[in-house]
Amino acid sequence: MAQLLTCAAQGNEHYTGLAARETAQALKTLAQAARGVAASTTNPQAAASMLDSACDVMEGSAMLIHEAKQALVSPGDAESQQRLAQVAKAVSHSLNNCVNCLPGQKDVDMALRSIGEASKKLLGETLPPSTRSFQEAQSELNQTAADLNQSAGDVVHASRGSSTQLADASGKFSEDFDEFLDAGIEMAGHTQRKDEQIQVIGNLKNISMASSKLLLAAKSLSVDPGAANAKNLLAAAARAVTESINQLITLATQQAPGQKECDNALRELEAVKGMLANPNEPVSNLSYFDCIESVMENSKVLGESMAGISQNCKTGDVPAFGGCVGLASKALCGLTEAAGQASYLVGVSDPNSQAGHQGLVDAIQFARANQAIQMACQNLVDPDSSPSQVLSSATIVAKHTSALCNACRLASSKTANPTAKRHFVQSAKEVANSTANLVKTIKALDGDFSQENRNTCLVATAPLIEAVENLTAFASNPEFASVPAQISNEGSAAQEPILLSARAMLDSSTHLLKTARSLVINPKDPPTWSVLAGHSRTVSDSIKGLITAIRDKAPGQRECDYSIDNINRCIRNIEQASLAAVSQNLASRDDISLEALQEQLTSTVQEIGYLIDPISTAARGEAAQLGHKVTQLAGYYEPLIRASVGVASKLQVHQQQMAFLDQTKTLAESALQMIYAAKEGGGNPKASHTHDAIAEAAQLMREAVDDIMVTLNEAASEGGMVGAMVDSIAEAMGRVSGMTKSVTCPEEMGGLASRVTTDYSQLALQGRLAAHTAEPQEIGFQIKAGVQELGHGCIFLVQKAGALQITPSDSYTKRELIECARTVTEKVSMVLSALQAGNKGTQACITAASAVSGIIADLDTTIMFASAGTLNAENDESFADHRENILKTAKALVEDTKMLVSGAASGQDRLAQAAQSSAKTITQLTDVVKLGAASIGSDDPETQVVLINAVKDVAKALAELIGATKCAAGKAADDPSMYQLKSAAKVMVTNVTSLLKTVKAVEDEATRGTRALEATIECIKQELAVFQSKDVPEKSTTPEEFIRMTKGITTATAKAVAAGNSARQEDVISTANLSRKAIFDMLTTCKQAAYHQEVNKDVRSRALLYGTECTTGYIDLLEHVLLVLQGPTAEQKQQLVFYSKRVAGAVTELIQTAEAMKGTEWVDPEDPTVIAETELLGAAASIEAAAKKLEQLKPRAKPKQADETLDFEEQILEAAKSIAAATSALVKSASAAQRELVAQGKVGSIPANAVDDGQWSQGLISAARMVAAATSNLCEAANASVQGQASEEKLISSAKQVAASTAQLLVACKVKADQDSEAMRRLQAAGNAVKRASDNLVRAAQKAAFHKADDDNVVVKTKFVGGIAQIIAAQEEMLRKERELEEARKKLAQIRQQQYKFLPSELREDEN
Repeated sequence: MAQLLTCAAQGNEHYTGLAARETAQALKTLAQAARGVAASTTNPQAAASMLDSACDVMEGSAMLIHEAKQALVSPGDAESQQRLAQVAKAVSHSLNNCVNCLPGQKDVDMALRSIGEASKKLLGETLPPSTRSFQEAQSELNQTAADLNQSAGDVVHASRGSSTQLADASGKFSEDFDEFLDAGIEMAGHTQRKDEQIQVIGNLKNISMASSKLLLAAKSLSVDPGAANAKNLLAAAARAVTESINQLITLATQQAPGQKECDNALRELEAVKGMLANPNEPVSNLSYFDCIESVMENSKVLGESMAGISQNCKTGDVPAFGGCVGLASKALCGLTEAAGQASYLVGVSDPNSQAGHQGLVDAIQFARANQAIQMACQNLVDPDSSPSQVLSSATIVAKHTSALCNACRLASSKTANPTAKRHFVQSAKEVANSTANLVKTIKALDGDFSQENRNTCLVATAPLIEAVENLTAFASNPEFASVPAQISNEGSAAQEPILLSARAMLDSSTHLLKTARSLVINPKDPPTWSVLAGHSRTVSDSIKGLITAIRDKAPGQRECDYSIDNINRCIRNIEQASLAAVSQNLASRDDISLEALQEQLTSTVQEIGYLIDPISTAARGEAAQLGHKVTQLAGYYEPLIRASVGVASKLQVHQQQMAFLDQTKTLAESALQMIYAAKEGGGNPKASHTHDAIAEAAQLMREAVDDIMVTLNEAASEGGMVGAMVDSIAEAMGRVSGMTKSVTCPEEMGGLASRVTTDYSQLALQGRLAAHTAEPQEIGFQIKAGVQELGHGCIFLVQKAGALQITPSDSYTKRELIECARTVTEKVSMVLSALQAGNKGTQACITAASAVSGIIADLDTTIMFASAGTLNAENDESFADHRENILKTAKALVEDTKMLVSGAASGQDRLAQAAQSSAKTITQLTDVVKLGAASIGSDDPETQVVLINAVKDVAKALAELIGATKCAAGKAADDPSMYQLKSAAKVMVTNVTSLLKTVKAVEDEATRGTRALEATIECIKQELAVFQSKDVPEKSTTPEEFIRMTKGITTATAKAVAAGNSARQEDVISTANLSRKAIFDMLTTCKQAAYHQEVNKDVRSRALLYGTECTTGYIDLLEHVLLVLQGPTAEQKQQLVFYSKRVAGAVTELIQTAEAMKGTEWVDPEDPTVIAETELLGAAASIEAAAKKLEQLKPRAKPKQADETLDFEEQILEAAKSIAAATSALVKSASAAQRELVAQGKVGSIPANAVDDGQWSQGLISAARMVAAATSNLCEAANASVQGQASEEKLISSAKQVAASTAQLLVACKVKADQDSEAMRRLQAAGNAVKRASDNLVRAAQKAAFHKADDDNVVVKTKFVGGIAQIIAAQEEMLRKERELEEARKKLAQIRQQQYKFLPSELREDEN
């Protein structure tokens, strides 16, 4: 009826019709039951009352359905809604009257009325005068409390019995309540202080309400013993009575602490006894091994408490005695709870038992919250409540209403019923709104405790109580309730040892506490001491028995032993079959076909495969399921062996028989290993040492299943048997519809049909998950329907494929197969379109992330232009023209960020909208920031870079946020990805705030440097967080590159110290920009180098550690610079050196770590000798390439053919570049070596004057310069030769000069140097390479010249005079050339003589 009302009010015709049909069926059952009760009742009046009340229910229900129909016609009509609610209340009242007519119910109602009448005594303004002494009143209160507590237990037991027993128990309970109430009022009269008296009366009211709740729960259980959670609700009500009594006793008997604690403990033990009565429902959330730990811990506490009780009785320390009794009581309750939970787990773990399942909501939680809220509201409106009590009650209301709202939210997310989902959400809103209204009135009452405010508060409590009661009634719907376990007889027998030990423990503990209670008053009584010792021994023995029973009855152990024996027997059977196959005596089974055996075997192996993961999960943490799963597994092996032997007997080839039987045996042995590992794990989540063995055994078993499935499917595919494949696809379709089985197919199969089966199985698995998470639900239905239709198409396709294998020549079957394939293709496209429709948000996030990545790259380019001083505005705009636009766009981006974060928890549509909006806004923001930066002008590039860096930080944060949103979409609130999303959102907000501050500070010359430094510090901290994450970089780099990047840290550190000393804003801005780049480059290369595949873990850890230390040290340095800027003092500036030394130390450690990455092959990349070696070798390679190209050139008959040799030009240019680099490195190397020799005193420092201008005046440096000049001339000559502008002779001459100058450089290096040094050997090898390359170039040029000479055509004149003239001209040219040659030789000799004057003595000897 509750669903009928909700659906009718919402206008949902479908669910209203379902609810109406269910209501009609329930009314039919009610009518039959009412007639049966009336027929079996001996009292005619009671029978007539039952029938009359049932008639009222029928009439009211008919009117209710009629009104529901009217409400559906006009769903928004307030009048019809009101009539519907009134009729529903009338039906509810008739139902209550009908239930009250049941035998025994009237007695309970009478008891309830009696309690209500008695409770009116508490409403009087004055208490009756006391007629007894305080001791008598206290004793009477204790006695009546014990009687009431006992009566509450009797009511609990009687509710499970007959109606007569319940009537007697409820009557006795009401009588004991009257006596207890009188004793409590008497005790309140002895209370001197008014506030204490009010507290006693308040506790009596709580006991009255708890007693009424107990009788109502007992009444409900007696009416419907099988109702879900009814027993738990009754036990909770009984415990509430006990707790309320204990609170009153504690308050009223503070003068006797020892007696009070003992009485409280006895009542608590009496209350928890019910846990051991019939443990077929879970007592707590403890696992079996948690129960064992709880028993061990509580038994230890109990032992210490018992010793303390005895010791404090002897010494007379009554407060300490009371404390020990309280600890003992808590320990005993914990032991009882653990024993009850353990016995439940033992019972449900029996294979013949059926475990219950958790309901949608916890009805006990709702009932407790309802009771607590009602009590708190009663205290709120009580005129005698003190301000502290009002605040305490308000806290209780807020706590429980919050818990109810959270429970509703979870229930609405779990249920698939849309009506129930909306009802839970609406109920939570009503509770929240009424709570908010009540809190407002409570605040007003707290400010002024006037009668008017109390009345307002009273009015505000009514809607809250009504909303909570309606919610509790709806939550108690059997549809949402937990289903209790069905414990088998074997399971009950296994529970008995635990329950007997626990009961013995409680009984002996009760006697011990009673004895201790008398001893603390009279500790000189020897017989009582001996009784106490006897009870202590009994308690100890019962706890030992409890621990032994729990350990011996661990769930699943007995079933594991049985399964091991069963599988061992199967292995022996398969071994016997293997021996028969070896001797070729394996009898063939003629009673069944090979195809039937294969299908039976395939089905069995698949079922075994399904159980691997459940057994693995149960062995690691679900002890209650272990016995069920291993028993199921063992049950499959007998049919597996029979089918396997049958298949082998029908195979004709002996090797196939043996291979098949061996695979079956391997599968059985892997299962045996799996069960041994599962038994060792036992379902204990803390036995982590067994989890690896369980995972390994599960993997081996999967491989065995896959192997045998490959063999079976290959055999089936060859024979055209597709039945097993069809079954696989059908089971996969069942999984999409909600079945729990999964299909395991081998990854590789021989035929098309088996591949289709495998692919569809995977599709079904992913499709079910996609349909479950898709939003809106219509998309999920589309995905589910599409995958199922695809499954039908795959079945037809596989069947046609099997038919075609049997009859390959059947053209009709071929056409059908083609048609089926076309159908499958269409179905696949439908599934894809449904998936894309349900994935809008994620796709939009991917697109937005790509767009933001492009924006970041564009900003990097803009920073390069700004740094180069080329970023200028297109017109005469100022930054102020863009400031407001930037601020407005940044605020819009913040709003988009909020939408993005909320979109992760919303649907895909909202997520897509948020992602698109954020990408659009960041594009606009970067555009306006770039315009603003350009308007600053290229004369202030550092400020431009600061501004662009700020928006780049925002873009990077947005990229991280979009990625986190994509990962968190659709996840639960407690999922780790949601925490990452929140963290990314915080970074985003921080960076936007930083941008806003930077924009505001750009035009303020006094603060923009400080702002830039603050932004840099924050950005470096964020980059450090990324560096410290566990993410592995996508690429790696070399240690040399890492070293190069650390050099920037040193430069930036020096600049930071200088900026701190100068305190100029321009220096600070420059430092901020340089620091950002240096730290970013260092962190990136450090992580990339650390994760290089050749770097071991220790070196990696060192690199990451020192990278972090270097960054934190640099952050401290920048923060100190910031401090200096705010208030510069001489002392603070001196401390800059300390911070810079700390950074330098970390850089040194980083460099040493980089050297350790390279090991023994380490060379300093900045060493000039190393650079020279590298560049010389590069130059040599370039010259070699040029030489080879020159050899291939054809002689040029005409200059215009030079454009065909453009490739050679490129070679020459490349050689020129390499030679230029080599020249620079050589000069550095020569300079370093020269300084070293001067420092060692081996070479004197020669003053630079006009006289010492020769080649050797500066030793190595001049030699290096000669190499540079010669190689440069070589490049020019070669290039000119290619262009036809110079002769090959010039090229040859230049190449020879390169070789000669390189030789001179090597000679210069040998002077005063260590001949065996590594640097010397490397330079020697590089020089030799250059010499060889030059020689090759010379030979190539000579060869080209030779070809040219061969190809030159000489035209000889035939006339006599002309011929003589031609000879004379040739001889003249020859003589002129000889004279020019002689003059050139003389000139060369003079040059060398002049240069020889400045040659050092060492070189003269070598020259000689």
